[in-house]
Amino acid sequence: MSSESAGTFVIEALGSQHDRAAFSCGVPALDRYLREQAGQDTRRNVARTFVLVERETSRIAGYYSLAASSVLLTALPEEMAKRLPSYDHIPAVLLGRLAIEQDTRFRGKGLGADLLNRALTHCLSLSRQIGAYAVVVDAIDERAAAFYRHHQFIPFSEQPLRLFIEMRMIERMHR
Repeated sequence: MSSESAGTFVIEALGSQHDRAAFSCGVPALDRYLREQAGQDTRRNVARTFVLVERETSRIAGYYSLAASSVLLTALPEEMAKRLPSYDHIPAVLLGRLAIEQDTRFRGKGLGADLLNRALTHCLSLSRQIGAYAVVVDAIDERAAAFYRHHQFIPFSEQPLRLFIEMRMIERMHR
């Protein structure tokens, strides 16, 4: 995380005080989720959304959502799977969505990487409380998948837009 963004932005749980209508990342499905679905998912206890808020303006610069999930043991690379208990499903955290506002004030400043880092830090903290082997993402397209691969996520062999990163890798990144 850059020192500039650390002081300029704060992560908050999505609430009624946040102006979701002004947010636009350029991907209609991600914009629609924040505007129309995120609050419902929170109320239904299906997912939680966290917003990256610019301190000075209270404007949403980005967001991510988290939910409990699992992965099939057989979907993991063999060298990883053999180190795990032989359960059918292995616990994981789903990073359901991650988006950055397309406003030029927020673009090109590394906020996507910073937001991902904050989300992974959050997931690591959760894994210490509930147990989770990995963080899983379903990339919306190849460009998003390339972003996650750049940040050390590994694609599932049968689903190249579904990727994961082990918690132990996240721990190493945070040392």
